[in-house]
Amino acid sequence: MLVERARLLTFLNSRVPFFMMSLCRPERRALYACYAAMMCLAMALNFLPVFLTTFSHTFGAASGLTTEQLGRIPAVMFLSFIVAILITGPLADRVRIALIIKFALGTTLVGLGWVAMAPSYTLLLCAVAVMGFGAGMLDMILSPIVAALQPERRSAAMNWLHAYFCIGAVAAVLIASVALQWDISWRTVALILMVAPLATLLLFLGLTLPPLIKEGGQRESMPTLIKQPYFIACLLAIFLGGATEVGLSQWLPAFAEQSLGYSKEVGGYTLAAFSVGMALGRIGAALLQERVPAISLMLGCCAVTVVLFFVISFSSSPALALAAAIAAGFSGSCLWPTMLAITSEAYPQGGATMFSVLTASGNAGCSLVPWIVGIIAAYSDLHIGLLAVTFCPAAMMVLLVWMSRCSPPKKTTALNA
Repeated sequence: MLVERARLLTFLNSRVPFFMMSLCRPERRALYACYAAMMCLAMALNFLPVFLTTFSHTFGAASGLTTEQLGRIPAVMFLSFIVAILITGPLADRVRIALIIKFALGTTLVGLGWVAMAPSYTLLLCAVAVMGFGAGMLDMILSPIVAALQPERRSAAMNWLHAYFCIGAVAAVLIASVALQWDISWRTVALILMVAPLATLLLFLGLTLPPLIKEGGQRESMPTLIKQPYFIACLLAIFLGGATEVGLSQWLPAFAEQSLGYSKEVGGYTLAAFSVGMALGRIGAALLQERVPAISLMLGCCAVTVVLFFVISFSSSPALALAAAIAAGFSGSCLWPTMLAITSEAYPQGGATMFSVLTASGNAGCSLVPWIVGIIAAYSDLHIGLLAVTFCPAAMMVLLVWMSRCSPPKKTTALNA
């Protein structure tokens, strides 16, 4: 017995210090802080859809808000998100990125507090704009930081980072769904979520973050990049990838409740399951990075997603439609992060400005398509509104086929999803 205990102590003494040293390395701490920040912005963005129908009763008249007015809430948030991205990119090439992250977390914190206190629909739109601005700054700056922390495995790094977005989304949706079930106000939920950016802000104190461009390298200018057909294809592809993902997720709780006849709680849990599917899909893409070429994987995912959107729109079974929506979260999950990785591999000296333009393009899809879905649904129903989103993965397939036949400026055949 004493001999076995001695062996166990020897084993622990040899392994635990190594684990703790690995955990405490500056680059590891920076990576984990980036994961936490990604979860924060996901929480800020994803608890709102669960309460869309609640907002209708809170801020609307006797008939409630129209679907167009409800669609305006995520549209305003993502438009503010895009403005923040376009401002932050050029700024990050000139200002210390640690300052930008701290300001972004503080802005997200203020936005959540304002959402909790918004007395009217107009001020709610202002609050989500502030919250979206802070989240947009985070979304823009985190990807190039993680790419700089792990330059040899960009695709896996992007998929892992964005898997944590899904984990944050699941956490926010579950909190919001439980709040609905227990009759807890959405204002209280916003106050609870303020803990996340506050705690993450503390993680970044004292951290040293890497330069976003290799020392001695020259940043590729945006006027030069924007003239290249391959880069334009990357911009269009990430627009369609964002539209595919958010065009469904922002309307999923309302679709489950209004079109399929489920309760608000089921709608919230469905969005949580959708986010779990996205997290698993991105983790799977990261693990497949050395086996399946990036574009081949994305083509397959787009094809499956198109089929699933038809099932969502035309299935006579509410349960099957809901299952197809959750599966679409899995199949469409790798489109955004893998396209970021492909572009950063093709243009390694693009810097933060390049990431800002890419992220802005993706979030333009996130902003416009949910709004378009709301407009179409106002004249028909959400079945037809969501069917319109099918165009996005279908068009992305055409772009990907062209990209597979076109030579990028830097060989990317080694890059896998």
